[in-house]
Amino acid sequence: MSDHPPKLALVTGANRGIGFETARQLARSGVRVLLAGRDREAVAAASRELRGEGLAADPLVLDLTDPSGIRAAAEEVGADHPHLDILVNNAGIRIEEYGRQPSEQPLAQWRETFDTNLFGVVEVTQAFLPLLRKAPAGRIVNVSSLLGSVTTHNDRTSYAYSPMFKSLPAYSASKSALNSWTVHLAYELRETPVKVNAVHPGYTRTAMNDGEGDLDVTDGARTSVAMALAGDDGPTGTYVHRGETVPW
Repeated sequence: MSDHPPKLALVTGANRGIGFETARQLARSGVRVLLAGRDREAVAAASRELRGEGLAADPLVLDLTDPSGIRAAAEEVGADHPHLDILVNNAGIRIEEYGRQPSEQPLAQWRETFDTNLFGVVEVTQAFLPLLRKAPAGRIVNVSSLLGSVTTHNDRTSYAYSPMFKSLPAYSASKSALNSWTVHLAYELRETPVKVNAVHPGYTRTAMNDGEGDLDVTDGARTSVAMALAGDDGPTGTYVHRGETVPW
């Protein structure tokens, strides 16, 4: 038996969809997982489901739009654990309506989208970074989207170049900003064991996509899991999907 305790991962938005499947796959690999979400009952139920499968999983209440709650969650984790090995910033929202022109989407939706998809991620990362720095080899995975790729948005052969996905300007811009945050943080941590990467899960069938997509959640979680478990020779400051680089 190993003398080393299992790695500890925190996955935000982990009570359903890609986040839940990411937590499941990490736990199946031997990682102890904290399933974080803003709904106490939902994350408790999700963790019970994984424990029912014989996996190490615990709930954590964490609302990306509640600064005091974020600080409290970080203090709770720090009180119970010496460090955090993996942070998967998976939680995100898409509240814009398909079918509207980009200029028709209300500014209030832009603000709400950025509060969760960018500012919330930055605040969560800042709160947990001291624990990640204490880990032997910390990993930060920022779940982006192909819609965060400005290059792809101008590619007429891509599904992003369509009225459907051009009606999500706030969501797309928030993921582009998340990519930029990834690069900046990776630069800051370049001389440390902490690696920071952005991932595109793929067009996955989830509630966020109204059940549409090309992949099921099992495949949609694979890139996040791979980057969370990347070895010492793994990349940092990249934007990837299933081992392939996504253009910025």
